[in-house]
Amino acid sequence: MKEDKIKQERGEALMRIPIGIVSGIIIYVWAYLIGVFFLINFFYKIFTGKRIDDLVRMSECWNTQQYYFLRYMTFSTNERPFPFVELKKDINKI
Repeated sequence: MKEDKIKQERGEALMRIPIGIVSGIIIYVWAYLIGVFFLINFFYKIFTGKRIDDLVRMSECWNTQQYYFLRYMTFSTNERPFPFVELKKDINKI
């Protein structure tokens, strides 16, 4: 029984390699898009005094995914990150 638990934990640790690569690439590319959103929202806010709420929500979604990715990769949790589970949109509303 204890050996099964050890094998399961070892298997989950090894799964972090492909999951880290796939999720890491997605989050890394997504980060550039968030940078573009920042610039758009920054200049929009300067000129209009308002922000674009859709871009804010998309940025929050990225922040949430990055948080869950880092928790998984640092062994804080065994809950796999996106795209291996459902996309979590807002960490404040989960």
